[in-house]
Amino acid sequence: MKKILTILLLIFVANITFGQAENDIYKVTADGFEENYNADKFELIFSSFSGEMQKALPIEKTKEFLTDLKFRAGNITKRELIKSEQTYASYKTHFERALLTVNISVDGDSKINGLFVKPFRKSRSPKMERNITKLKLPFNGEWFVVWGGDTKELNYHVENEAQKNAFDFVIMDSSGKSYKNDGKINEDYYAFGKEIFAPCDGEVVLAVDGIKDNKPGQLNPVYIPGNTVIIKTENDEYLFFAHFKQHSIQVKQEQKVKQDDLLGYCGNSGNSSEAHLHFHIQDVENMNEAIGVKCYFDTIIVNGQQKTDDSPVRNEKVKNQ
Repeated sequence: MKKILTILLLIFVANITFGQAENDIYKVTADGFEENYNADKFELIFSSFSGEMQKALPIEKTKEFLTDLKFRAGNITKRELIKSEQTYASYKTHFERALLTVNISVDGDSKINGLFVKPFRKSRSPKMERNITKLKLPFNGEWFVVWGGDTKELNYHVENEAQKNAFDFVIMDSSGKSYKNDGKINEDYYAFGKEIFAPCDGEVVLAVDGIKDNKPGQLNPVYIPGNTVIIKTENDEYLFFAHFKQHSIQVKQEQKVKQDDLLGYCGNSGNSSEAHLHFHIQDVENMNEAIGVKCYFDTIIVNGQQKTDDSPVRNEKVKNQ
């Protein structure tokens, strides 16, 4: 399998502006990463991470990720700069068995604070700009939009082509917290175990179950979406649901579903630090090849007011009519 779904940018960078040439800091950092990666010196790569990056990707997870990448793709044989920004550099990277894009972000201390690896592909136009199918929100009750919108300030997902119009939803209490007690176990989080429903009719084209739920605050970068369901609509929109609770998915691949059918229960699996629902629409099934489609819901209540054909944004509270 040459296409590798690996790791999303763990520490998302800000204040990115266009740059023309490779910064010396990025060249040194990328050269060091390549040298240590090819020599299996994964501890040295970990030591080059910022403290925040080390916390997000502990040493064992770092080794697991890099070992899996080495197994699937082999050593790096050639690296070409695609673009250099103020806070990260992007490389077309030739491995022995794969061609991947590798983005490396560094902080002010020249430490790696972001690492993004995905299959390399030439840009193309999306097959659609927005959904045609009328959608309900895929849950009951009022949820909070943690990330949603078109800008980096509103939605860190814009950095990823397939997820650029994604939403992250949690449940908040009146004090603005997403959990009770001390938040150290998944059951403390209000979203954990909540029902997730089909927002429209369609066909299940992917159902992944069995990924363990993380302890709150930890991440699983090996399988980013965790337990996952993808539904194809009659208009060829692919609805992507991620981070379900382990062993909770109630549908199977090739199953036809109707609006309001139970898909599974919200969890904390994959590259997730707390129980939440990740939802986005993409224009093809394969996340490695997809372009995100902007999502509008038919009729919903936003901050207590009814809206039609609405795409929620960060910090809004939403529920079905």
